[in-house]
Amino acid sequence: MPAPALTLAERADETSRVLPPLLVEAQRIAATVIMGVHGRKRAGPGETFWQYRPYSFGDSTQRIDWHKSARSDRVFIRENEWEAANTLWLWASPSISMDFQSHLANTSKRDRARLLALALATLSVRAHERVAALGSPFVPSPTRAALTRMAEWFLSQDSGDGLPGGARLPRFSTAVVLSDFLEPPDQISEAMVRIAGNGVAGHLVQIVDPAEESLPYDGRVEFREMRGSRKFLAGKVESLREAYQQKYQFQREAVRDVARRMGWTFAVHRTDQPPVQLLMTLHGMIGGSRSRVLMQQGLAQ
Repeated sequence: MPAPALTLAERADETSRVLPPLLVEAQRIAATVIMGVHGRKRAGPGETFWQYRPYSFGDSTQRIDWHKSARSDRVFIRENEWEAANTLWLWASPSISMDFQSHLANTSKRDRARLLALALATLSVRAHERVAALGSPFVPSPTRAALTRMAEWFLSQDSGDGLPGGARLPRFSTAVVLSDFLEPPDQISEAMVRIAGNGVAGHLVQIVDPAEESLPYDGRVEFREMRGSRKFLAGKVESLREAYQQKYQFQREAVRDVARRMGWTFAVHRTDQPPVQLLMTLHGMIGGSRSRVLMQQGLAQ
């Protein structure tokens, strides 16, 4: 079957030409962020001592520290430190709407989402954490090979649903969903609630082109639907600007409310802004405890 083999070889060659710049750029951006392991310290099995606590009903007597208890009038349990390695699941929306790029930005929403996802994955792998692309057939891994697989997967997803499927993630996982979130709010909520089950921490990042926020056009303009064949001819775009901006902000607030109800965070990233600040924010939030503090400091717009 020479024809299919030739087609596959051509696709592989094309992918190999695109993949290195994508990974190189992601690693370059990741290199600007302070790295470090941010394992979550929890009481559990392990070899490193964490703390003593009073014995309570239901505790196994094998966990009693008799030396500590003998020096007190109470019985104490010895708790060790459990380094719960974070498993990071990343989603970069393959929706066709992510291809939008206006004259105000030098990159599309799709390319920026992929870049942020890969850069965040690079940081996590350097911190010895497992990463995987949500919806991909690959299991989470803390190796650099996982980055290559993730990049290949993102590049193969040129179009598809704008929201991740209902994968059930393991406990102590973290999900980062990068999308323009233009779907109906009830659909967004349904998709995120399915992922958030089992105590999964999450962060929603809305990737936007600056023109989507401001509608910076004047005069007679024809708008075409990216997902279909519908068209709309505006005779005077500036007359629609205020109503459009209100509707756009309403959509954003609806997505923000979805994140809030699940205990997740929400941030906005414009494609005319450098990705480093958002990457630093996300990298800090993966640890979990700093999420709300960072968002309260105005990092979410």
